[in-house]
Amino acid sequence: MHILPDLCALEAKYSIQDGLIVIGVHSAKFSNEKDSGRILSAIQRYNIAHPVINDDKLSMWRDLGVNCWPTLIILGPKGQPLFVLMGEGHRDELLIYTKVAINYFKSLKQISNHNIPLSPAHHLLPVHKNVLRFPSKIQTFFNENGEKIVISDTGNNRIVVMKLGGFVEHIIGGHSSGFKDGGFDEARFNAPQGVCILNNSIYIADTENHAIRLIDLEKKIVTTVVGTGSQGHDYVGGKFGKEQAISSPWDVAIYHHNQNEGTVPIVLIAMAGTHQIWALFLEDTIWWKKKEYKAGICAAIVGNGREENRNNAYPHAASLAQPSGLAVAQELQSVFFADSESSSIRKVHLEDGKVTGVAGGDRNPADLHKFGDIDGVKYSAKLQHPLGVAWDSSKKIIYVADTYNHKIKIVDVAGKCETLCGGGNPTKFHTFDEPSGLAVLPKTNALLIADTNNHCIKMLDRNDGSIKTISIEFPDSTSYKAEKVFNFDTELSNKNAKLKIFLAIEFDSDLKLSPDAPQSWIINSLPDTWSAKSSTDVIGSPIILTVPEENSQSKILIRLNLITCKTDQCIPKKVDVVFNVKRNSAAPNAVEESKQLKIN
Repeated sequence: MHILPDLCALEAKYSIQDGLIVIGVHSAKFSNEKDSGRILSAIQRYNIAHPVINDDKLSMWRDLGVNCWPTLIILGPKGQPLFVLMGEGHRDELLIYTKVAINYFKSLKQISNHNIPLSPAHHLLPVHKNVLRFPSKIQTFFNENGEKIVISDTGNNRIVVMKLGGFVEHIIGGHSSGFKDGGFDEARFNAPQGVCILNNSIYIADTENHAIRLIDLEKKIVTTVVGTGSQGHDYVGGKFGKEQAISSPWDVAIYHHNQNEGTVPIVLIAMAGTHQIWALFLEDTIWWKKKEYKAGICAAIVGNGREENRNNAYPHAASLAQPSGLAVAQELQSVFFADSESSSIRKVHLEDGKVTGVAGGDRNPADLHKFGDIDGVKYSAKLQHPLGVAWDSSKKIIYVADTYNHKIKIVDVAGKCETLCGGGNPTKFHTFDEPSGLAVLPKTNALLIADTNNHCIKMLDRNDGSIKTISIEFPDSTSYKAEKVFNFDTELSNKNAKLKIFLAIEFDSDLKLSPDAPQSWIINSLPDTWSAKSSTDVIGSPIILTVPEENSQSKILIRLNLITCKTDQCIPKKVDVVFNVKRNSAAPNAVEESKQLKIN
């Protein structure tokens, strides 16, 4: 994706009326990438404005003699090949060649200046600011106010901090991309990915800004701690903070390194752009082989920069292939990483830097095409472009977001890999679309999943295997007026009672529910003495309430968060459902209410 900023610069300089048309040709490596629906999601995620062709059979790849990603071919007005540029880093040549070609063919009067209407695919996405958009990574932390969730809301260029129940406390950055420090409202990110927490500080892998950012939750400011804002091509590092250029950091994790009588914190960085793992040393640190690093230095610690799946006892002799997810196992002095282009899970032994394979990939370090969807042990297991990992210290297992297989898998330390859920198993609700990030909730034995292309966060209960979409309440939701309010009356016995509510959606226009988007309800208001089996769930699941003995009249409020669609746009809708509950000794103590809600 490093070619996209170059194309964006080219499109900004020359319009269709100037005589330039950019057409992307997607020739896939992974089988998941051959699906046009997945390509559409990628086009939306990266805000690509030019048309893209799905070359799923590699016919154009072969016919044009292409042999590497990316390749740029400049064609003349009659389709004649003019220039070929292979690989990354050719922006200057691209701009010069295009300028010369346009001027030359204009002098021959072969350039037309008419417009070609294009409709970018990102207009199909929800535009309401209180909706996640391609969330990628997720983490949890505790403070004096309880457990919190941090979401990298990548498509909205922002970070969301919320309570475990779904109420948002902080929104940092968004919606437009940028590279700016400052307060939570003025700071800007560009497609942030990984997040990790140390005390009241959140470190962010600000991927397309090629930077590591720091969010101070106490001071409520964002600062840049590593990176210049431009892509670097350094494979060694060793400079301080903002002097050190880096390339496409994809994830971050905190490791506490044993030193003298205590530990020192280090931010580990999955540097996808250079196929390495780097470290930001937060304090003066004595590292491997007694090498000393001053506080603030950022340097490569694993990987030689070649894109391979090569394990080695010497960290700088090992080769990685786009590391995209990190999970520190502090008690093992190890970090597990999702090596996405080799479709494997690998491990760095943090006492000496040795790199070993865990599951997936191939014995041949140069073969990056051994992907699939097979449970097994070590190399017999097959994954497809995993992006996320999480370490469960209580179970001693690694959770894996097997992204292109749309599944969540479990890998133990011996390399045994098995599918946990996904693809409609064990139930129809266990369905994901390119999940990218995971976080463990040890107290409740649950797993949080960033279901990226479904634009939501899901929670998997490991106790009973159930899964639900977390309903997120943004700060201004209390002042946001529901587009429609339904009021119903019901009666219950004044003794201990049960109330079960079923809600169904019906449209009297050309609207329909988006089949791929999360549709959920949340109990917004409930009497203190009442209890609910679940406070939030998907539309279609019942709302089950346990009601104590009492004579007073009560009111409950259920909010529906819907994503509806017309043919060419998606429209978020908030609908409130109010039940006025009267208590009567003659009323039944078990009541079911089924309501059809007509929405236009």
